[in-house]
Amino acid sequence: MDVLRPPLIRIGGRVYRKNLIQEQPFPHEEEEEFCAGPGECADEPCDAFVVEETERGFQSRLEVPSPLYKYIIGKKGETKKRLETETRTSISIPKPGVEGEIVITGQQRSGVISARTRLEVLLDSFRRRQPFTHFLSLPLNQPAIQQSFLHFKEEVLHKCSKDHGVSSSLFQNPAKLHLTIGTLVLLNEQEIQRACDLLQQCKEDFVDQITGGQPLTVEVAGVEYMNDDPAMTDVLYAKVHMKDGSDRLQMLADQLVERFVASGLMLKEWDRVKLHATVMNTLFRKDPTEERNNTMPGKSSFKERESFNGQNILKLFENFHFGEVQLDSVRLSQRFSSDASGYYATSGQLCFS
Repeated sequence: MDVLRPPLIRIGGRVYRKNLIQEQPFPHEEEEEFCAGPGECADEPCDAFVVEETERGFQSRLEVPSPLYKYIIGKKGETKKRLETETRTSISIPKPGVEGEIVITGQQRSGVISARTRLEVLLDSFRRRQPFTHFLSLPLNQPAIQQSFLHFKEEVLHKCSKDHGVSSSLFQNPAKLHLTIGTLVLLNEQEIQRACDLLQQCKEDFVDQITGGQPLTVEVAGVEYMNDDPAMTDVLYAKVHMKDGSDRLQMLADQLVERFVASGLMLKEWDRVKLHATVMNTLFRKDPTEERNNTMPGKSSFKERESFNGQNILKLFENFHFGEVQLDSVRLSQRFSSDASGYYATSGQLCFS
């Protein structure tokens, strides 16, 4: 690592440098264990959170989703005990499964600040490891598109089924055709509500201006692959663009991601959203029960994937026309779910009109 350009961590709207330290392994340590040593502290006191003065010293309260409690506690309580000892504080954690606040108390304000900052570094690290629970989506499952997709599937299997790895299990569920704008890890109802509220704020701040309060007419046409070798394809997707040739859909997606990243609800992965609709994915073959909603870069499964030869598909269906669709909303979609229409269950939505 370049010591002149250390990694940065965003906490509470502020950016901190992460010091270069020598990590010491602990015997019999679980993979999930985290050592928040002195080197993990911020370089300077943090004023991005409240530290209250009490009769017995100082305290700071931190809202943490209950699924993350275990990372603060650690194996046999070792992480919590070590943090309390090194910062000379006491950390009170709600019972497992009970949503509430973690309270840090100590006689010295500096100790409370240190414990709070190190807790947030720890939580940020483990939040990044959680599988995503929700995603911002633009549904493409209108009847005409579904019918064209099924025709595409039929033609591909008729003409390319002898190509290596090509099978019916690779294809998307037509009821769940969509564009993914970005993925989120929302671990309790409060975080889901924050995401819903932010969607509505985005509507007021910029979405209405981009859409003009009207649905966006897009064309779904042509197929493309994601990896470098079409003979070893993992994801094949349909291309999507505005019917009027404008970049309004791209602007909408990029600004939504920018706002959600700034809020801390989403991690930034690329400078621009890749607008695509997955039609074939090798992850579907490996686990047919896996919901077919994720082809975002950086979110691949750890399972071994069997690629397929997409050369003939790309040659024969390069300009396949799936049709036009009116995009009228952005959904906060729940992973591993279905509603009455067969699409993903909606936790919240932003309507264009």
